[in-house]
Amino acid sequence: MENGEVESADEEMPSRGGRHYKKVVSHEHSTMQMSSIEITSASGIRPNQQRANPQIDDTTDGGEGPSDSHDENSELHKESKLELFGFDSLVNILGLKSMTGEPIPAPSSPRNGEDVAITLGRPKESSPKLGTLMGVFVPCLQNILGIIYYIRFSWIVGMAGIGESLMLVSFCGACTFLTSISLSAIATNGAMKGGGPYYLIGRALGPEVGVSIGLCFFLGNAVAGALYVLGAVETFLDAVPSAGFFRESVTLVNNSTSTNGTATTVMTISTPSLHDLQLYGVIVTILLCFIVFGGVKIINRVAPAFLIAVLFSLFCIFVGTFAAPRSNTSDGITGLKSKTFRDNWDSQYQRTTNSGVPDPEGSIYWSFNALVGLFFPAVTGIMAGSNRSASLKDTQRSIPIGTLAATLTTTFLYLISVLLFGALATREELLTNRLLTAEVAWPVPAIVYVGIILSTLGAALQSLTGAPRLLAAIANDDILPVLKYFRVTEGGEPHLATLFTAFICICCVVIGNLDLITPTITMFFLLCYAGVNLSCFLLDLLDAPSWRPRWKIHHWSLSLLGALICIVIMFLISWAFTVVSLALASLIYYYVSIKGKAGDWGDGFKSAYFQLALRSLRSLGASQVHPKNWYPIPLIFCRPWGKLPENVPCHPKLADFANCVKKKGRGMSIFVSIIDGDYYELAEDAKTACRQLSTYIDYKNCEGVAEIVVAPTMADGFRGVVQTMGLGNLKPNIIVMRYPEIWRRENLTQIPFTFVSIINDCIIANKAVVIVKGLDEWPGEYQRQYGTIDLYWIVRDGGLMLLLSQLLLTKESFDSCKIQVFCIAEEDAEAEELKADVKKFLYDLRMQAEVIVITMKSWEAHVESGHQQDESMEAFTSAQRRIGAYLEEMKETARREGKPLMADGKQVSVNQQQVDKFLYTTLKLNSTILRYSRMAAVVLVSLPPPPLNHPSYFYMEYMDLLVENVPRMLIVRGYRRDVVTLFT
Repeated sequence: MENGEVESADEEMPSRGGRHYKKVVSHEHSTMQMSSIEITSASGIRPNQQRANPQIDDTTDGGEGPSDSHDENSELHKESKLELFGFDSLVNILGLKSMTGEPIPAPSSPRNGEDVAITLGRPKESSPKLGTLMGVFVPCLQNILGIIYYIRFSWIVGMAGIGESLMLVSFCGACTFLTSISLSAIATNGAMKGGGPYYLIGRALGPEVGVSIGLCFFLGNAVAGALYVLGAVETFLDAVPSAGFFRESVTLVNNSTSTNGTATTVMTISTPSLHDLQLYGVIVTILLCFIVFGGVKIINRVAPAFLIAVLFSLFCIFVGTFAAPRSNTSDGITGLKSKTFRDNWDSQYQRTTNSGVPDPEGSIYWSFNALVGLFFPAVTGIMAGSNRSASLKDTQRSIPIGTLAATLTTTFLYLISVLLFGALATREELLTNRLLTAEVAWPVPAIVYVGIILSTLGAALQSLTGAPRLLAAIANDDILPVLKYFRVTEGGEPHLATLFTAFICICCVVIGNLDLITPTITMFFLLCYAGVNLSCFLLDLLDAPSWRPRWKIHHWSLSLLGALICIVIMFLISWAFTVVSLALASLIYYYVSIKGKAGDWGDGFKSAYFQLALRSLRSLGASQVHPKNWYPIPLIFCRPWGKLPENVPCHPKLADFANCVKKKGRGMSIFVSIIDGDYYELAEDAKTACRQLSTYIDYKNCEGVAEIVVAPTMADGFRGVVQTMGLGNLKPNIIVMRYPEIWRRENLTQIPFTFVSIINDCIIANKAVVIVKGLDEWPGEYQRQYGTIDLYWIVRDGGLMLLLSQLLLTKESFDSCKIQVFCIAEEDAEAEELKADVKKFLYDLRMQAEVIVITMKSWEAHVESGHQQDESMEAFTSAQRRIGAYLEEMKETARREGKPLMADGKQVSVNQQQVDKFLYTTLKLNSTILRYSRMAAVVLVSLPPPPLNHPSYFYMEYMDLLVENVPRMLIVRGYRRDVVTLFT
């Protein structure tokens, strides 16, 4: 249709790809219509079923237009969009959801009065969504302000002194602050599903790293629940000693020197029994599990009560600090005194019992490193909000604000508390009074006891809530089949994961020792924090187009600094625990790599590989690679001749051979299959075939990629492949295919032309060629071969044949073989000189091989000396007879049509003497191979180029005579460059 012309409105435009265009009808709103039939989307829903608004026409019927009797109201149900852009031009909610990777449910018709947008695009919420305060800030604050602050922080100040305590808080606070801003950057880079840090790390560093760190973080949360439970029980038993069934006491002897002499003070300190901690801890854990089983709704109702108790207890502690000393407090509580501040400035590390009571004979000696491990759980909990990412209204807003606010608030609180506690009580009081915060609190200690218990129970509740959801998120990604039992449906509660978390928590409660549990938690949390920082570092460093976080408030160096601080803290605490935690993560990583299902999440490592590949490709340029750096990049022609079962996209032995031409399997192979036909019609078939071929390559453990090309003929497809496949110096340099042994048996007359066309294309494109004859007999990976690898080195090929023989020796199948190099000479006088030259050449190439020189008379000498009987003489005469019959048929066709001699669509000229010469050469070479190499494991021979102006049928006869009766042969042709070198 010329520009400016308009077709008749009564004509239906031709269909394309199953799409019928209706005639353009004039309407009041000047809209143009289009209906699409029998087009199925990726989700299996036909496009005419995917309605995003009530204006979509539901009267499509085989592409026929709607009735002209439609009233004005019915026109509102018609599609309104531009004809030019087709059906996919409608941007709707379903299309936007597909971009996020979410499954698109089949929509149902809305009921009267129901909002269509809710019915189709936005399923009804199954659980309430949380905001920044209750969804992130409160859980983080509850987890951070836990048991360590109430019953261990004053003790830490007494042990480390004010100076080192400030350094300790600043060091640990810097770690969590840097991790928080890294977390904020990743969380604001896009929509976030459930799983919290696991989701972020997995999408940034890949599923293997994500699952390994995610499972360790799950264990850390589960063990942290035990820590909080033990803290609550210990506080309860200290507040109500009569509730304990078992009591323990420690006798502390203090020798003091005065003017009256040396005075000895004996002090007996009562401590909770381990058995009481175990008994009450198990009971409390079970009760908390019942609350968790009630779901997020119940947890959200009780969380404010816990938070109020925490804030009120902190208020009472600070008021009591300024009001001290009071009449009912211990003598060691001096109030805020400068003298006490100076006395407590320096550290005083010493031995203690397992309960932390100073004892010269104690089993634990404390140092700054050990205190880092004890205190660090007091700053953890910054992931409590992100753990509940699936329950947040707006993750990109709530996670950064809530997490950073909680981190800064608690860090400031700890720094102020160090100064206040250091000036409040003597060092002895700080070290021996386990509940100094309760005794100091105003007006009565009971308020703080209740606050401590509710605070620790609230933190335990948050751990028992976040850990199962983290495990369920890992299970829902279906990376590890062993976790399938912990999967939950969208909006469901992870009951089985909660039971498993409770089991781990109870096991840790039975241990009963708070100070032994905290280093374990520290390692798992630090591992997660390091993973978050490394994820942000990698994404920030790569700076991919998709990296556009809303909260990118720092440079990548800060993320790297955060990761380094996490690693340093791990080794400061305990190198043994660090090694164990890294070994556990590595073990999970290895297990996921072996047993896990592959998942492509667009992680940073793949982006790094891509950028590294681009930089390497640019550095290589288009110049020729030096022979020392030359690597074979084979292009495997999968199915050029014959038929294979439908579920086998490539000959199995071709995949085995592809590994044989690469040293230790390294390097890239390109597996290509050509489908005859029209690309427009077979595009989907090609994509399916490509997926099948890729799966088969992975199954055969080949390092390679799959490519499917649709072309009118195989010759045309290969011509396009050999010209365009690859990029720069990563273009394939060796074409590998099987020899068409079936061409005469199956009477496939097109094979000779295609075979010769492929070889000529490789010669023109300067590609090496390796043709495998006897592919069905090629040995598998574990089929050991004995004997020799025989090379019939006839023409200069850049050393490719020699290199292939050396590559074969590196394989287990051929490592017991020896190499024999056969060189062809025309005169006996040339034999010794040629043999010496070849030996020297092989020696310089570091190749061990036996050199054999064979004298083969030329065609002229054969004519003069007369005919000699050869083993393949019968095949020779048969070939002569067939060539003669084919030539006569060609001549008869030319005479009948009055044209010159034609073959393969072009004019040819045949010299009978030249044909006999070619046949004689292949006959003598075949006879020599059968004489010397009948028992060889594999024979390599140079590939003769197709003679000019000869029919392709003649060339196939030459090649058939060359390979006659040889069971396994590689026919090799190099290209115009060296692939081996003599020099270091």
